[in-house]
Amino acid sequence: MIVARVRALRRLTIAALGVGVIRCSSRDAPGQTGVNPHPIVLVRPAAAPLSPIARLGREIFFDPALSGSGTMACASCHDPAHAYGPPNDRAVQLGGRTRRDEGTRVVPSLRYLDRVPPFGIGAENEAAENSNAATLAMHVTTGIRTPKAAGSAAGVALVPRGGLFWDGRASTLEAQAAIPLFNHAEMAGGSVASVAAHLRRAPYITELRRAFGAGAIATSQRLIDEALFAVTRFEIEDPSFHPYSSKYDAYLEGRAFLTPTEARGLSAFEDSTKGNCAACHLDRPGANGEPPLFTDFEYEALGVPRNESLAANRNPGYFDLGLCGPARSDLVTATGYCGMFRTPSLRNVATRKVFFHNGVYRSLAEVLRFYDLRGPTPNAIYRRDTVGVAQSNDIPAALRGNIDTIDAPFNHRIGSRPAMTEGEMRDIIAFLGTLTDGYQVPPLRPR
Repeated sequence: MIVARVRALRRLTIAALGVGVIRCSSRDAPGQTGVNPHPIVLVRPAAAPLSPIARLGREIFFDPALSGSGTMACASCHDPAHAYGPPNDRAVQLGGRTRRDEGTRVVPSLRYLDRVPPFGIGAENEAAENSNAATLAMHVTTGIRTPKAAGSAAGVALVPRGGLFWDGRASTLEAQAAIPLFNHAEMAGGSVASVAAHLRRAPYITELRRAFGAGAIATSQRLIDEALFAVTRFEIEDPSFHPYSSKYDAYLEGRAFLTPTEARGLSAFEDSTKGNCAACHLDRPGANGEPPLFTDFEYEALGVPRNESLAANRNPGYFDLGLCGPARSDLVTATGYCGMFRTPSLRNVATRKVFFHNGVYRSLAEVLRFYDLRGPTPNAIYRRDTVGVAQSNDIPAALRGNIDTIDAPFNHRIGSRPAMTEGEMRDIIAFLGTLTDGYQVPPLRPR
């Protein structure tokens, strides 16, 4: 888990680099009050026509015939009209052979996954990649909390990082595409043989054979592998998966101005005494000019409340422990990581209808309230347990020590003043709206 000292150093580096928000003078155009004083040219993926394999992958991505119900495609949960996220406001999606089986986690967006590194566990300073402090040598040796996970050297934080899904169990886009295809509560494609049979009957089988050769359909597993590779190429090549076309991108390049509310929201987003959001949701371009992804790819145990509406949670003994399972099993014994989920990108977050891994919150206002009040006023967040204590009920009592109480604003103690005011939280929400893709830069008006 990232500790406050390391994140504080990142913030100090931001200030030293001078990339904060400044105010324009009264001579600027009305409403144009937040200008980036150091605009840069962001390095975006090169645009090019899709390759034949990527075009094939697009057909597979939208093909519902591969599912057990015959009605569910990849695009059913990853709708391009909704930033490749769910098209509805359900906490979890319905799938399976009858489309009545309920999942257990919120469906993440597929947008910007091309830059997520493979899952791994390493030293704290490896997290500096694409961080706000890209120029800072992260060689901090004091003040770092000794982690709870077994196998860690004293004083060195071994940080889980990267991977796809909330628990990082897939390290490639191809592996990510395969999991829902065979999951009984998702596409429920059935066996390898049955999915391959659907592919052989698909209208694009000729294109698949042309792309990969006649041998591609020789065995069922190879046929599926080639099909999933094509889906991966579609996700990598199609610009709609990584447009970097938000107002904030335009702001970084000096082509857009933040409103006063948005500018205040960015300030509170970065302020370590307020939202402290940028400590995990990195908001500055990488050293190579790549646009920020608003995530450090790392894992946190936030202690969000249990979503009682989920079918899985009707069993009081069921707990979704993220890195410790139940969806992945290789870290079950690494109890120091139990309850941790990967920090998602905040790009397009304002278009989402549910938040966190279990969809317990349905608005950004509720999310900010959780961050603000969990420490000083837990009664406002959690229901009281049998002994009258308000604390997280979505992680076993023996593992609640994993919940982050070090990083601001979670370090505020019971009874203390919350980190943010209602106005500051509204400002942050306004800023988060600038992360939505599809922003049209207004034409310059003649002076």
